[in-house]
Amino acid sequence: MNRKPLFLAFAVVLMWSTVATAFKLTLSLISPLQMLWIAVTTSFVILFIATLLQKKQSLARQYLRDSPGYFLLLALLNPTLYYLILFAAYDLLPAQQAQALNYTWAVVLSIMAVPFLGQQFTLKNLVSIVLAYSGVVVIATQGQFLALDFKNPLGVILGLSSSVFFAAYWILNTRRPRDAVVSLMLCFGLSLPILSVLMLWQNAFILVPWQAVAGGIYIGTFEMGFAFLLWMQAMRMSDNTAQLSNLVYLSPPISLLLLATIADEPVMLSTIAGLVLIISGVLFQQIRQRPKLS
Repeated sequence: MNRKPLFLAFAVVLMWSTVATAFKLTLSLISPLQMLWIAVTTSFVILFIATLLQKKQSLARQYLRDSPGYFLLLALLNPTLYYLILFAAYDLLPAQQAQALNYTWAVVLSIMAVPFLGQQFTLKNLVSIVLAYSGVVVIATQGQFLALDFKNPLGVILGLSSSVFFAAYWILNTRRPRDAVVSLMLCFGLSLPILSVLMLWQNAFILVPWQAVAGGIYIGTFEMGFAFLLWMQAMRMSDNTAQLSNLVYLSPPISLLLLATIADEPVMLSTIAGLVLIISGVLFQQIRQRPKLS
């Protein structure tokens, strides 16, 4: 693999490793909706500037003119519903649990690809699902696997539900591929009015601590804006996208370390065990069959 995409991918992994801590610290000061509004506003500005620098504003106008309903649906799925539900899960659960549950989106994507993309359901799919959701049960019960004593069922449901919306977003993108930067910019731009209406409805446009504003800007910059741009650039430059994608799974252990040291959240053995099962399921799903020798 070329060094430059590898360097970019590692930079993104480091960014994503910090955001669980940023989520938890910021949510201690403001609501999930307020945090999302600040983050989406920040990310939209970054993506809008990237669109201008790449001289793709005419392409953005064309996309909106040709498919306004399509992009509004994408914006509703991501960032609106996906992040609202995910942040609500982070608000209810320890960050390490919410983060681990969020990694099930790749398994959900493989399940949804069967009816929506016409892909076959294989034994590999089944093994992947069993591994991943065994990890979910371990995390949700905090290791009380046999007792099935769920510690925070609503938080777990929200964490798992977020993966459905994110997978649905990527299914729609796969069916109608468009320029990634422009599509993301439109999704975040169309999400802002929706979130603003929700903010008005909740009387959430109030003075918030500067630390919360800084946290929201940090999340919009490093979870969304720059992270998305750098990741897309790395994927375009790489000659081995599967190997590059697997680097994402370096993020959870770094994130757990940061949660323990900065957010003062003790790492539970059940989270580590569950995360290993979830990531094993995701990686198993990516194994390619060797071609048969003729």
